[in-house]
Amino acid sequence: MGIIAWIILGLVAGVIAKALVPGRDPQGLIITTLIGVAGALLGGFLATRLFNVDGVQGFFNLSTWITAIAGSALLLLAYHLITSRGGRRRDGGRGDGRGPGGRSGNWAGRR
Repeated sequence: MGIIAWIILGLVAGVIAKALVPGRDPQGLIITTLIGVAGALLGGFLATRLFNVDGVQGFFNLSTWITAIAGSALLLLAYHLITSRGGRRRDGGRGDGRGPGGRSGNWAGRR
């Protein structure tokens, strides 16, 4: 496949993976395309190594698309894990604007 076919495959696989993977998706079209292209490469590599299947047989082959979407979904999950700020909130994870001690940061709440 040519480079244009890889970009198109990556864009479509990235968009499909973005629809399949739950969560907030702040990334744009370029990041989605890059994740899709890298996911297509990862999916093809894993399909070859794990299942002894040629994951990249042609642009219109179903196995190419399945491996590209699966690889993109894996990379998208990894991207979410890396870019998320899970428990690293300044307010101690409370979500109500109060600090770790339970007090608000304004002067009105102090004695």
